[in-house]
Amino acid sequence: MGNAAPIERETKREGSMKYVVILALSAGMAGLLYGYDTVSISGAIEFLAVHYNLSAAMQGLVISSIMIGGVLGVGVSGFLADKIGRRKVLLIGAACFFVSALVSAFTYDPTSLIITRIVGGVGIGLASALAITYITECAPTKYRGTLSSAYQLLTIIGIFLTNLINFFIANAGTHLWGENTGWRWMLGIGAIPAAIFFIALFLSPESPRFLLQQGKTKEGFAILERIGGTDDAKAQVASIEKSLEEEQGSTFRDLFRQPLLRALLVGIFLAIFNQAVGQNTISYYGPTMFASIGFENNGEFIASTVVGAVELLFTFVGMALIDKLGRKPLMQSGAFLMGVSAVLMALTYGMHWDGIWMLIFACGFIAAFAYSMGPVTWVMIPELFPTYLRGRAAGICTVFLWGVNFCIGQFTPMMFAHWGGAGMFAFFAALDFICFLGVTVLVPETKGKSLEEIEDYWKLKAAGRAK
Repeated sequence: MGNAAPIERETKREGSMKYVVILALSAGMAGLLYGYDTVSISGAIEFLAVHYNLSAAMQGLVISSIMIGGVLGVGVSGFLADKIGRRKVLLIGAACFFVSALVSAFTYDPTSLIITRIVGGVGIGLASALAITYITECAPTKYRGTLSSAYQLLTIIGIFLTNLINFFIANAGTHLWGENTGWRWMLGIGAIPAAIFFIALFLSPESPRFLLQQGKTKEGFAILERIGGTDDAKAQVASIEKSLEEEQGSTFRDLFRQPLLRALLVGIFLAIFNQAVGQNTISYYGPTMFASIGFENNGEFIASTVVGAVELLFTFVGMALIDKLGRKPLMQSGAFLMGVSAVLMALTYGMHWDGIWMLIFACGFIAAFAYSMGPVTWVMIPELFPTYLRGRAAGICTVFLWGVNFCIGQFTPMMFAHWGGAGMFAFFAALDFICFLGVTVLVPETKGKSLEEIEDYWKLKAAGRAK
C-alpha cells in the first residue's frame, strides 16, 4: 500500500466540483433506466393485458419479471465489482438493458417478453447497487449525500418523463392501436437512456477507492486530486491506505461477524423498507389504480404524471436537506407521513370518496417517500461498509430490495383483487409505521462522517463506545 511517491507534487491543484457532479450524474443514469422501466411497463400493461388476455397473476409476472433479473444481477454485482471494478460492471449492466429494451419492442408473445425483461432486470440489478457505490467512493464527504442522491433523482426524472411519454403514446392513436403497437414504443424507447448511460460510463474513470485497494495509488490519487484538490487527495489517500492496511487479512466472512454484522442487518432493513413502504404500488399500477377510482379518457395517465411531478419536486427537497438535516430525521418523518397518507388512501377506497382525494393523498404519500426512504436508502447502504466489502455488502442488501420489489410487482394485482384498495393501503400503512419505528431504533446517523469514520463507528459500537 504505502506507495507515497506518486502523490509528491511541487504544485498544487484545485478540485473540481463540476467534475464530481458529472461523475455522479453519469453513474446516476442507472436510476434513469430503473425509473423508465418502472413506468413504461405500468403504461404498457393496460394494453398488454387486453392484447394477450393476461390474468392478474400473468400481469404481475410480466411486470415483476424484471425484478427476477434484478435479483440475479444484484446477487453477482458486488462480487464482480470487488474483482474487476465498479465501472466495468456498470458498463455490462447498461449493455444488458439496451438489448432488453430494444428486443422487447419486437416480442410477439408473453413468454418472450418476460425473458427479455429478465435480461433487462439483470442489467438494472448489476447497476443499481454499484451506481451508488461508485458515487459514494468518488464524492467529497461534505456533499456525499447530495451527490449520491443523483441516482434517485434520475430515477424520478425517468418516472416523470416516462409518464409523459406514455400519455402521448396512448393518445397517438386508438385504443386498438395502443394494444397492437403503442406498448412496443413504450418499451422500446428505453434503449435511448441505456445507450446514454453506456457512453457516459465509458468516458468515466474507475472508482478511486477501488484503484487504491488494487494498489494503483497513482491512478487513484489522480482522480481524488481532480475531485477535491491536491491537499484533500493526499489526506484521503493516507486515510484510505491506513484503513486498507488495517483490513489486510480480512475476508468476506467478516461481514457475518461483529461489528460488521450489525451494519449488514441495518443495510438489509433499509433495503427491505425502501420497497415495502408501498410506493411502487403507485408507480407500477398508478394508471390502473386511478382508472379504478373514476379517472377516464386517459385521465389516469394525467393523474400519474401529476404524481410523478410531485415526486420529482420532493426528490430535490430531499437532496437539499440530506447533508443539512441528516439521513435519520428525513427517514423518520417520511415514514410517518407515508403511514398517514396510506391510511387516508385506504379511507378513500373504503368510504368511496371522490377520486380527486385519491390523487391528493397519493401525492402526499409520494412526496414523503421522495425526500426520505427513496433517496436516503440508496445513499446510506454503501456508506455502512468498508471498501474491501462495499461492493459485495451493498449487493447483498440490494438483493433484498429487489426481492421485495418483485413481491410488490407480483402480488399487488392479487392484493387489489382480493382485499380491495382499502385493505391494500391499510396493509402498507402498517408497514410504514413499522418502518418509522425501525429507523428510530436501529439506524445510525452518517451525515458528515467520512467512509473511514463510519467504518470505525461500527468497531466502537461493538465495543460499546459509539455515541
